[in-house]
Amino acid sequence: MSDDRFLSEIKSAIGAVKVLTGAELSDRYTHIWRMNESLVARAVVLPTSTADVSAVLKICHAHRQPVVVHGGLTNLTGGTRTRPDDLVLSLEKMNVIEETDTAARTLTVQAGAILEDVQNAAAAAGMLFPMNYGAKGSAQIGGMVASNAGGLKVFRYGMTRQLVLGLEAVLADGTVISSLKKIIKDNTGYDLKQLFIGSEGTLGVVTRAVLKLVEAPKSRTSAFVAFTDYERVVDFLKYADAETAGTLSSYELIWRDTFRAMTSPPATVKAPLPSDYPYYVLLETTGSDPAGDRQRLEDLLEAAFTRQMIADAAVADTEADLRWFWTIREDVHVVKMQAENDHHFDISLPIPLIGRTIADITAALRKIPEVTAVFPFGHIADGNVHFIIGKENTSPTLTRKINETVYAPLTAIGGSVSAEHGIGTYKKAYLSYSRTPAEIELMRTLKRALDPRNILNPGKILDV
Repeated sequence: MSDDRFLSEIKSAIGAVKVLTGAELSDRYTHIWRMNESLVARAVVLPTSTADVSAVLKICHAHRQPVVVHGGLTNLTGGTRTRPDDLVLSLEKMNVIEETDTAARTLTVQAGAILEDVQNAAAAAGMLFPMNYGAKGSAQIGGMVASNAGGLKVFRYGMTRQLVLGLEAVLADGTVISSLKKIIKDNTGYDLKQLFIGSEGTLGVVTRAVLKLVEAPKSRTSAFVAFTDYERVVDFLKYADAETAGTLSSYELIWRDTFRAMTSPPATVKAPLPSDYPYYVLLETTGSDPAGDRQRLEDLLEAAFTRQMIADAAVADTEADLRWFWTIREDVHVVKMQAENDHHFDISLPIPLIGRTIADITAALRKIPEVTAVFPFGHIADGNVHFIIGKENTSPTLTRKINETVYAPLTAIGGSVSAEHGIGTYKKAYLSYSRTPAEIELMRTLKRALDPRNILNPGKILDV
């Protein structure tokens, strides 16, 4: 069937205005950091409803047409990359926040809704949607679900899996699986929604979700804390969590070189502490007593200093200070700007082993002549460490060498090559570092069962 005939079917099914081809693709791209590179694809389809998605996938399934799903295009593992014969299914028009139910503490949204808009809708209702990360102004809920996103508050509220109560998704053949329930407990056989969460669009296209909300805290306190060694970082995490009675929501670790990069030009924010300590933690507690919670944090820090757990600390005194402190951590773009040909990682490893393992990996990376910068930081309370690495070139040989240096130590310690960004195409060759052959074969079995013609994000996660 010719391109014109195939696309005519889609146009007839959902409307020609929702199908872009040819020159209309010139101002589109595959990632927000590569907006200067025009999208290469057969066409872009812009559905406005689940029915549209179902109709498109039914046609694509019939003609074995590969489909790549696009959302906010913030993916860091090549999950939105396209080939010339791919059809892009972009959910950007499906951005409606359909319902806020404060009694059920839920928010029902379409997959194209922007994360920050969802946060704001929850806040307007006096609630909190606790998922939060730097790309919140661009990232879409569908992508968040498809990648099982983590973020800055995983320690207290969990990853996306813990924040989705109901889900609607469309299978490769157009079948709609809709279970938009608002209930927390549903022990009726397989939890089907979990198949789609974290599947990176390879098992089905998420179209709507029921998100779990929590009561908005009345107080938010933060502090930057400096440490002389990693053991004290872990000791203070346990101490702070116990002393704050479960209100510790974030515990972000930043290594010295990264802290300097985050608080030096081109960064526009200054350092709240001297920049010569080996480790810095940005912590947050949320509660119901603004004055009392701030005093408790100050008392905690004073006691920790007396016990020689911490070397220095700075407490955010005002809302402006809170924004200042969290801008330091969230604006990773300023670190990216100081890492030529930036190479990103998000690995998971047991918390007690992080200090030594990251020190060893960093030392090994610095022995590679083409590596120009190494910036580690992460959500230390859940064992997730990020690297942004600068390098002289983007040659496949250098990329593989850096990948091996970061990933090779993880298997022996029970780590993971992906903590929250997924596998996509960039990490596919290293999936076996974190998964056994039996696990990978079971993944293939699921893929073949739900997408027998391999049209959904083909080549992502694994080859089938």
